[in-house]
Formats: sequence, C-alpha cells, structure tokens
Amino acid sequence: MPPTECLIEARWIIPVVPDGLVLEHHALLVRGGRIHDLLPIPDAHARYANVERIELANHALIPGLVNAHTHAAMTLFRGLGADQPLERWLKDYIWPLEEAFVDHDFVRDGSQLAIAEMLLSGTTCFNDMYFYPDATIEAAIEAGIRLVTGLVVLDFPTRFAQSTQEYFHKGFAIRDRYRHQKRIHFTLAPHAPYTAGESTLLQVARFADELDLRVHIHVHETKQEVLNFIEQHGCSPIQHLERLGLLTAGLLAVHVTTLEPGDLERLSQAQCWVIHCPESNLKLGSGFCPVADLLQAGVGVALGTDGAASNDDLDMLGEMRSAAFLAKGLTRDPSRLTAREVLNMATLASARALGLDNEIGSLERGKAADCVAIDLATPATMPCYDPVTQIVYSAGRQNVSHVWIEGLLKVQNGRLLSAAAPGMADTVNDWRDRIASQLGALSPSAAPQASRH
Repeated sequence: MPPTECLIEARWIIPVVPDGLVLEHHALLVRGGRIHDLLPIPDAHARYANVERIELANHALIPGLVNAHTHAAMTLFRGLGADQPLERWLKDYIWPLEEAFVDHDFVRDGSQLAIAEMLLSGTTCFNDMYFYPDATIEAAIEAGIRLVTGLVVLDFPTRFAQSTQEYFHKGFAIRDRYRHQKRIHFTLAPHAPYTAGESTLLQVARFADELDLRVHIHVHETKQEVLNFIEQHGCSPIQHLERLGLLTAGLLAVHVTTLEPGDLERLSQAQCWVIHCPESNLKLGSGFCPVADLLQAGVGVALGTDGAASNDDLDMLGEMRSAAFLAKGLTRDPSRLTAREVLNMATLASARALGLDNEIGSLERGKAADCVAIDLATPATMPCYDPVTQIVYSAGRQNVSHVWIEGLLKVQNGRLLSAAAPGMADTVNDWRDRIASQLGALSPSAAPQASRH
C-alpha cells in the first residue's frame, strides 16, 4: 500500500498563492492525500520525526499543471497533415480519418497515450472534448489522473451519434454512470457556434443551468471563421452566444484569436473564461489570442495545449513559455505576461476556469496533494536565481522528476509508474500502421464537416 503520510522536502516550494511567494528549504506534509502542513525543513524534522521523507535538494515543487483544453485521443493523429493550411488539414486528414477510425477503442488507446505524455510533463488534470468520452474516462480512472470531460454536442452525424438528441442522450447517460467518481467532472461541449445551431445551443444553455455544468466551446478560432459567421448571422459568434444566454461565468471560450468591436467588453462583463492555446494557434496559422488585452479588461485566461494533432505535443511547460513570449512579442512590451502570471495561468487560473480551485491549482493546506517536482540542477537551468523564471523560460518537460496526484506517486525520477506503460508502444504502433495504410485510400470529400477541432 502507498504511504498515507510523507514529507516532500524541496529546495524551493512555489505555492502560487500568495502571488510571488517562494518558500526556500521548506517541506510539504502529505497526509491522507491532502496537504496537511507547509513549513521549514528543520521544523518539519522536529514535528514529524517519524514520517517518510522525500528529499529533493535541487528541485522546485509546484502545483500540478492543469491543461484547460485537449482532444486527448487525437494523439494517434500526431504529425499528420503537418505544414498544411487549417482547412486542408481538416478536410484532407482529420475529418476523413475520424470517419474511418474513431471508435471507443481508438479513444481509449489515444487517451492512454495522451495521459502518459501529460503525466510525464507535469499535468495532473486535463479538460477534454472528444467523442466517446466514456473511453477517455476509463483511461483516466486507470491512470488516476483528474479529468474534466466534455459531453460533445453537434448538429451533424458522426460515428458516435447520429442526431443532436442522441449526443445529449449518450452524454447524459455517461455522466450518470461516472458522476460519483471523485476525480471525474463534466462540462457540456457544443463544438462551436457554426456546428451547433441556435436550437441546440439553447438546449445547451438550459441543461447547463439545470445541471450546473460549465460550457466548453471553440469560439473565434480564426478571423475568416468570424467573418463567415457575421455574413450568415449578422453578428459575431460571441454576440450570438450572448443573445442565447451562454455568455456567462460558466463559459469556457477556446482560442479567441480575434475580437470584433464590443466583444472584449462582452467577455469582461459576463466574467467568462478564455482558454488560450498558443502553440496550436501558431502551428495552424489561426492567429493570436490578445491575452494582454483580455487580462487588462479583467477577463480570466486559462491555458491549454489543444490536441496533439495540431500542437503537436501536450507539454504545458512548453505552452507556458510560448504564451509568455507571444504576449511580449505582440505587445512589444517585455513586462507583459510575466513568468509568475503564466505559471498562475497554467495552475490556479485553469483550476478556477474548471471550477476546481477549491481542490487543486495551488499548494495550500487542505487542498489535494497534486504536486510536481522540477529538477533545476541541470545544465539548461543553472545557475538558478529565480525558480519561477527558470521554470517558465528555461526548464522543459525533461526536468519533471516527480508527479503526485492526491499524494500518490505517478512519476518517479522521470519514470512513469503505470501498468499501461509497458504495452503502450505496441498498441500505438498498431494504430499507426492501420492509419498509414488507409491515408491514400480515404476520400476527403466524403468526410462529414462535423468534427472540427
């Protein structure tokens, strides 16, 4: 049985709150899966003399990273359609491949791969949107990772559901089956305003209110998408969501690379959240989320990687660095989006966006012991004057040495502690061979335009 109590002793502990606090030579006491105490190492030795000690003399201990937007199973499409424009990437690769391959087994196996990658890079919770969410839930429960899973809703048939009502029916049945799993949470996930019509979104708004669920949706992903929507509907997608009662504090608006006049004020007044996915937006040429403007207007911004088919990794440490550099470059101001702000964005802000900030996102007494140790005694991270700066601008996922979820070790000395790990490569390579053999045979024009990600 794993220990119910241990002391994690670190060179630095970065609790995230209060803002800017860095504790040197401190220890964190884990008891029963929760953070029981946080105190200087000499005091910890005196007070908890008989407790197992984990000594991390060159490490920074931070809260587990929270990936606020993923399509986890799409790891099995990683690298396909690289360097193609967004529309061609979708029509020639993603849509036809989803039509041919995406089923329960595909989603389970792809999610297992994604979870392994995320754990090894310090992510302890992820917010997902994809078909067959029960398969992702199964993988998450097996791995012991936290999951917020979206109940996908579209107005177009896919292999998962043939009608809008079937999406709702299947989604709610899955929620009923797993709603008592303590690490599993749910959102409603209409794909986008252009794939879920007005009547569907009105149902989403009603169900979200009745069931107290957040709404996870792609919004303003590209400038052309917004222009097309305005031409068809006479307003921006954000204004459309406002009219339908969806622009609320429970809205998770993913991407937001462009804003029409008045949209920034609408987002701010509604207190909804924007999920920033800088690397996916950059790779697909989708545009730049105006993070500095959003934050200045009081809009909450969380951080996500998007799926590995468009990123092409699920590395939140890399995403933090990209987000910080992008904000500085766009504003031509190096003081915008500081290292501390972007670390908060990847931890506590993302937890708040998901409604989990009472449980995770910071290292505070009483919260779950979801922690990540980052080794800063490597050639790329020495000398260390400021561990927060070093984590955001110098460290990478290779520096992640230990990961705990509710005090249970998931990664130790850079090695994944998982029963699924040994046979994972064979499973993934089997999918690769099957997908590769079909690439030339698939007809892009035959794929439904329903599952854009």
